[in-house]
Amino acid sequence: MSPFAIQLTNGFLATDVEQEDKNAFQLLEQMEALETVNGLLKLKSIYRVGRLYVNKEGRGFVEAATKEQKDLLVEPDDMKEAYHGDVVVVKRIIARRGRASGKVILIIKKAHLVQIAYTRTNESGIFEMIDIKTALPTEATMPGMDLKAFKMGTVLKIDTKTSKVLEVLGNLEDPKVDEKISLALYNRADAFEIDCVEQAKTVESEVTASEHMDRVDLRALDFCTIDPVTARDFDDAIYFDIKTYTLYVAIADVSHYVNYFSPIDQEAKRRGFTTYFPHKSFPMLPRELSENICSLKPQVDRLAFVAKVELDRNTLLPLNEEFFEAVIHSKRRFNYDEVDRIIETQGSEVTQDHEKRILHYLLPLQKLTERLRHRRLQNGFDFRSEEIKLTIDANHELVKTQIETGTPSHSLIEECMLLANQAAAKRFEYGIFRVHLPPQLSKLEELLEELSQIGLFVSDYDESPELIRAIQKEAANMGLSSEVDAMIIKSLKQATYAANNEGHFGLGFSHYSHFTSPIRRYSDLILHRLIKTQLSGDEEESEYLLRNIEPLCARVSELERESTKAEWDFRDRKLTRWAATQIGKTFNAEVIETGENAKALLESDIEGVTVNLRGEHIMLFDKIVVRINEANIALAQIQAEFVAKREKEITEL
Repeated sequence: MSPFAIQLTNGFLATDVEQEDKNAFQLLEQMEALETVNGLLKLKSIYRVGRLYVNKEGRGFVEAATKEQKDLLVEPDDMKEAYHGDVVVVKRIIARRGRASGKVILIIKKAHLVQIAYTRTNESGIFEMIDIKTALPTEATMPGMDLKAFKMGTVLKIDTKTSKVLEVLGNLEDPKVDEKISLALYNRADAFEIDCVEQAKTVESEVTASEHMDRVDLRALDFCTIDPVTARDFDDAIYFDIKTYTLYVAIADVSHYVNYFSPIDQEAKRRGFTTYFPHKSFPMLPRELSENICSLKPQVDRLAFVAKVELDRNTLLPLNEEFFEAVIHSKRRFNYDEVDRIIETQGSEVTQDHEKRILHYLLPLQKLTERLRHRRLQNGFDFRSEEIKLTIDANHELVKTQIETGTPSHSLIEECMLLANQAAAKRFEYGIFRVHLPPQLSKLEELLEELSQIGLFVSDYDESPELIRAIQKEAANMGLSSEVDAMIIKSLKQATYAANNEGHFGLGFSHYSHFTSPIRRYSDLILHRLIKTQLSGDEEESEYLLRNIEPLCARVSELERESTKAEWDFRDRKLTRWAATQIGKTFNAEVIETGENAKALLESDIEGVTVNLRGEHIMLFDKIVVRINEANIALAQIQAEFVAKREKEITEL
């Protein structure tokens, strides 16, 4: 459900309503659809709020919110102007016999405010507007302009309700239009509103430690940051005290600079996440904050919110965990490649004194994190997923790709962040948690049935974790670890944000949240604020946050999906453009899906290209030859046809 829908169900104060929901709130008040229960406003029992689902016959229904309720049927004449996917308020119709039914009285959130379409002439020479998301014809108008006058392939942003053209994004022939399409499809923003920019300009450009005497002064500690070589914002810094076996994870104190309800806060809440394209990031916070005062740069004082975790030397279990505001002074900014070389050479090439001091704890910490990872994988899982990094030139053309895999430096930082995230989550019974629910055993058994095609069988298991590990073991024996892991990941549920703790299945943690990246995730900023209300004893602020935590969890979960989809969409567009230059060429490939939606992964200098496959008599993980015969740049889809099966390589016999 949408955040406002959750508020209407759970109860809220008028002051809790977000700006975007105030119009709907006022209309519900005018309709006298709200009542006060225990001091909070709620929908009256005769009303229901939820997402509208419409079937092929045009009949809709709104799902029940509780087990005691029934789904409400909504006849076509009772839908008002609502469409499939819209979040609506319906009033139950008492008089009708038969199935419980209702009538839409208000649309509180449209599923699609805009659509992205392009112009073309079809095979019959008729002019069309094609919706990029659905591939179906649509309509658009532009006052004073005949759309047929545009060059074919012109991409337009259209108001769904009025069909008016809001913006001309560019033309499909221009690779630079891909960025605009991906952002527009998933409602991701680039430029910030003027009031947000103006506020960012007023934020201090440097930290004066003497003005923060109430904070713990950690500037003498040899903190360092470890990030990708291209990183421009540094969320986290680490320091390890070998004598006391205490890890300090210092996180950018974004909540100090971003006040509740300020323009920056409202914009950060709308964006939810920083979106990363290969050539550019679209930050959650203005760059004045994300790349400057909030970034834990080396050799300057910075405000931080610190998780301090003391570990048992033998078990590595936390003995004590505390959080506090501090001032730090990072001594060195490392990138992953540098740290990997240091680990490999045991720091033999390091000459600078301040770097030697860091290595004095960093190398032992790396060994410690290896132990932490080994222990974690006894309950959690290690899925061999490969990330494809794209390199884009100044003309937005795809130049090359490379596979990025985890290295010792990645693992070092990851295990430190996991300790801090767990410590933060353990402070709450009700708050904001990163939840990953266990998969249904039936889902994994469906996967097992599919894998039986290639001779992978597992019979001895009781529950989901055992079955996953057994499948992984058999896949490793067959040399198919990465392929099978990709299928397992698809069968798992998505991790989300939730107000109630239900554990993290994939990591094997009973308590987990996101604390370590408030520059790029709004969820972490919420958690920082919650912990600070605990530390300060601010009951009023705590009550406000917890009263609205479920809507906030719903909001950031949805925004995370949209941000990820935009990143995937952009990647697919670049890979499709490359495929358009390869029409008629044949490639070796591996079948990764079978059936009606068969797919194959190409073996090419350009990594990660998946093609839709036409052809029969193919099996999962077959090594085949395919020919690319179509690349639809608008829809970001590549079509290939099966040419032949490849002979098994000698090493496989």
